[in-house]
Formats: sequence, structure tokens, C-alpha cells
Amino acid sequence: MPDDRAERKRPGRPFLGWRYQTLVPPPGPPPRRPTPPERVDYDLDWEKARLRAEAETNRPLLFGLCLLVLIGTVLLLLTIVGVMPLLLSLVGCLACLAVAFPVLLMLIQSRSDMGELLSRERAKRRAEQERRERELWERQEEHAARYTEWQHRKRVYEAQPRWYAVEIPEGTQRVAAVGGAEAGWSALLTTLGAALIKEGGDLTVVDLSGRAVAEQFVSLTQRCGLIPRIWVLPADLPRVKIGAHLSARRRAAILAATAQAVEPGDEIAARRSILERIFAVLGKDAEIVHVVAALGLLALPDDGDTADDPAHLLLTREEREKLRAAFADEPDVAVRAAALHRALLPFEGLGIKAEREPYAQVKIIATDRSVGEFAERAYGTYTVEALSTLLDLRAARGKPGRPWARMIILCGADALPEWAVRRLSDAAARLATGVVLLYRRASENALAQLRADGTLPVVMRQPDAAAAAAAAAFLGADHAGRIHRLTEIVGTALDGATADGYTTDASYQVTAAAPVRYAAKSIAPLTLARHIRSATAWGNATGQAAEHDTLSAESDTDRMTTQKFDVYGLQHLPPTAMIIPERGDAPIIVDANPGILTLPTATLQTVADATALTEQALADVGADEVVAHIGPPPERLDWRRSAG
Repeated sequence: MPDDRAERKRPGRPFLGWRYQTLVPPPGPPPRRPTPPERVDYDLDWEKARLRAEAETNRPLLFGLCLLVLIGTVLLLLTIVGVMPLLLSLVGCLACLAVAFPVLLMLIQSRSDMGELLSRERAKRRAEQERRERELWERQEEHAARYTEWQHRKRVYEAQPRWYAVEIPEGTQRVAAVGGAEAGWSALLTTLGAALIKEGGDLTVVDLSGRAVAEQFVSLTQRCGLIPRIWVLPADLPRVKIGAHLSARRRAAILAATAQAVEPGDEIAARRSILERIFAVLGKDAEIVHVVAALGLLALPDDGDTADDPAHLLLTREEREKLRAAFADEPDVAVRAAALHRALLPFEGLGIKAEREPYAQVKIIATDRSVGEFAERAYGTYTVEALSTLLDLRAARGKPGRPWARMIILCGADALPEWAVRRLSDAAARLATGVVLLYRRASENALAQLRADGTLPVVMRQPDAAAAAAAAAFLGADHAGRIHRLTEIVGTALDGATADGYTTDASYQVTAAAPVRYAAKSIAPLTLARHIRSATAWGNATGQAAEHDTLSAESDTDRMTTQKFDVYGLQHLPPTAMIIPERGDAPIIVDANPGILTLPTATLQTVADATALTEQALADVGADEVVAHIGPPPERLDWRRSAG
């Protein structure tokens, strides 16, 4: 696993997922070694032909020379035997000698010229051989440099990461994701949570999906030795203390907003006024169950009998009388109180068993699958309003901290009114707290959040054609992206595998002795990657799929498929695939699968950070690495293929 995980230039910047990209292209085949040329040997046939031509040319002269020698010899023999006078014989011999001498000179000159011609030809061929050998050496040196560069590019290509982290850009206040369903939300939440707890950040998850989309992240935090605080509503309402220790005015505002979201009617100010007056009678520390009982009392007519209602027994006679007196001049209070009573009735048990607990780094507030849309909207609005109020209080007390050091993830933002989501976003922005909004589909409110300033828009798989058409219109026409096969395999394998409740599998529990704590400053990236592999289904599935993909695929091209961002394509995206529009460029595809962190080809660097390092790595080719005479020889010509 790359060592750069241990170094982060910008701590506290969480990442959404990973982007597959090959920065260094394949180096291609190695350069072939130059073939030594054919040796230039002396052409003996040519020499023989030249000598034969010379012999044929000089044959008449040689024959004449022999004839003259024979004549001179005959004359000398005739003189010896006394047939011819000596004087006449000498004259004849001198005549033959006079004729033979020029002929002999011509033969000697011809032989000398032929020798010089052959010597020049042999020297020329020796020079040609030396030139070829010199050119061969130069080509071998050039080939050695090219082969060394090819080896270096091959090492860089093989050692480079393939999966780069996609960080939340600077200046981003919130992330709005539409689509993805439970499997995509589970992957995105686990990835964001892992990135945050790695830096020791604070995470709050409001899960209104009805499923345990944070269950894999819970398994991861437990394996890391962290104890997450989990409230599943309505079962855990008595333990929930969020907003219970605020002032009466702020508690009244939270309850009024909750009632407005559940049962729209009067303005929030009017409802808040009623609740503030109830707290004035019951006391600022009054529990919600007493407030609901007071609303039930006010909802009855003045002459109504409350003796048979056990809820009213929670109020003393003095409190009932004060409540009647406080609202005696308002004839329509019964209607308003009845509406508030219906809206706040699900909160009767809120905080009645809450105890003081230590700070928890990870907090999860979820709704049960069986509660229905009404209770989901009620509990979600109350939680969001309470969080917004706490953020406002913290922002008023001091300056904001490091951006995105705290994060709130809202799963199922479509269940809440738009004004509640907007209030949470504004309050979080004042405290530099990151907000991640997950919408089930590309609705009108979701698209408005995508277009808001300071929002990083994310488009995931859409549930139906209408939502896909709206998302495609937001992304723009004629856009497409390339999806890695690993994204398809893992997403398909775990699609629909989201747990129904927050009950961790016993096989993922920590069995060895380990420190258990509610908060930690940081977790080492390699330790986090190891825990993701062992404690989450995403890590297990990714490891198995990556091993199979490595063995079966031959190149990066084999691992990529093209997906259009049209109505059909957006409905058939892998669950973990996220489309992030980029300014001026085509949208990019990011995989939210947290298991990618466990791969040896994954890095916490971004593409922008890695580009400069990759260029530097390609430029660092040492001269002392050059090795000559290496590489396979070139393919020789085959006369069967080159003929014709």
C-alpha cells in the first residue's frame, strides 16, 4: 500500500470516494535491439573474374613473348650446330629482344595495375566494415538509453496508483447527493465516516432511511476501538437528551418547528408562543411528557372532565389551574393546543431516562423502519432543529474551527421540509461544520440544493424514469463516463444487502484485548484500511473482486465500460457510482466504495497532487542506469511475407 497515506497536506479534508485513472500510460513493447549488419567479406569471385579478364587480355602478348623467346633460342641452337653464322644469329636475337622488352613491360605494368586495383577494393571494403561497426555501436548506445527509459516508465506505470481520492473541494459548505438508495448511502457514509475519524473528527448521522445505512460504519468504528452512540427512535426516545438541556425559549422553538413540519397550520411564532407560556408555568426544565399533558389539557373545553385522563395526572392541581388561567383569554387556544398535542404526542417519552454520558465522537440518530412517514418526519425535524440550535449556540460562543472537522450526515432529507434542511445548512456553515444531504431521488427540493451556492452536487442511481430525466437535465446532454468493472461487481454484489437494524454481526466484533474509547484523536491510515477489510462487507467484497479482476483482465481497457448519463444510464448506474459535475469539464465518476482503501493501488492523494509527482518520477532517469546491448532483437524479414 502506498506510503503517501501517512502524509496529508490538508488534514481534516474528508474524501467522498475514489476516482480510477491511469496517469502514466502503458510504456508499450520494449525497443528492439539493433541487429549487427552482415559482415563485408572480400568478394573472391569478383577478384577471380578480374584476374581472368586480365589473363584473357594479356594472352596475345604473353603468346608473342613466348614466340620471340622460342625464335631466339632456335637461332642460338642453329649457331651452336654451325648451321647459321654467329653474326646473323646475334642480329636475330637482338631483334627478338627489342620486340620482347616492350611486351614484357606491358605485362608487368598490367600485373601492377591489377594488384593496386585489388588493394584499393580491399581497403574500401575494410572501411565499409568499420563504418558499419561504428554505426552499430552508436545505435546500441541509443538503444540502451531508450531501453533504460522504457524500463523506468514500465516501473512507474506498474507502481503507480490507480484509485485516487476525491476530496471535498475547498470552499464547499455542503454535499448534496441525489439517488443511490441504501447500498450507495451505506458506502458513501462509511467512506466519509472513515475519512473523518481518521483525523479525529466529530460525526453525527441522522438516518431517516428506515434501514441501517450506517451499520457498516458502526462495525468499522467498533473494530477501531471507538464506541458509537446510537439512538433508534422511537425505542430509544427515553435515552435521547439532545436539546433537553436548552433554555425554555429554545426548546419551545424546536417543538414549534417540529409541530409545523408534522401538522402545518398556524405560523411557527404562534405555536412557539403557546409553548413558551406552558414552559413558564411548568418550569424551564419540564420534561416533554408534561408539556404534552399540558397541551392535552388545553385542548379540552373549559368544562371538560380530566379526572379520567391518566396523562393529566402528571400535572398537579396548581399547574392545571395556572394553565387554565394563562390561556383563559384565548378562545381558540383549544384548537391550536389540539394540533400541537397531535404533533408532539410521539415525543412523550423523550429524555425521561436520559443520563449524563461522556462525549462520543460518533453519534447516530436513526428511525425504525416500522414508524412510518409521519413519525419519521416528526423525529427527523426535531433532531435537525435541535442540531441547528446547538450549532447556533456554539457559533455564538466562539470562532469556527477547521472546516469539515465536524460533519453532519442527513440520510433521507426528502422526509423533512425544505426550510428545516436549509436552516441546518445555514447553521452548520456558520460553524464551519460540513453537511452531507442524501436525497432518495432528484426531486424539486433536491435539485434546488444541487444548484445552491457552496454545494458540491453528486448524482447517483435514480429510482425511476422521472427522477432520472430530472437528473440528466441537471447534468446536461451528451455526457458519458467510464466505469470500472470493480465498481459494477462490488455494487451489484452488495446491492440490497443493507441491514434492517443496528445490530452488529458477532463475527465482526473485536475478540482480542483492545482499548475501547468514545473518542480518539486519529487513526493510522494503514490501521484503518486493515479494519475496513476485516470489519465491513465492503472490504471483504472488494478484496475478493479485485483479486478476480486482476487475474482475468489483461489491461485497463478491459476493466472499463462506458456509461451514458441519460435516463436509462442513470437508472442503471452501480449503487456506489457517483457523478460529480466539474466546472467547464465533463462530469467525473467516483466510486464511494470504502473497500477501495484496502487495495494496494489506492492512494489518499488526489489526481491533482499525484500529477506533479508522476511527472517528476518520469523525469528521474539516472545516466548511471544505462545498460547497453539489452532488449530483444528486431524481427527479421520473412521472404514468404515480403514477396510480392
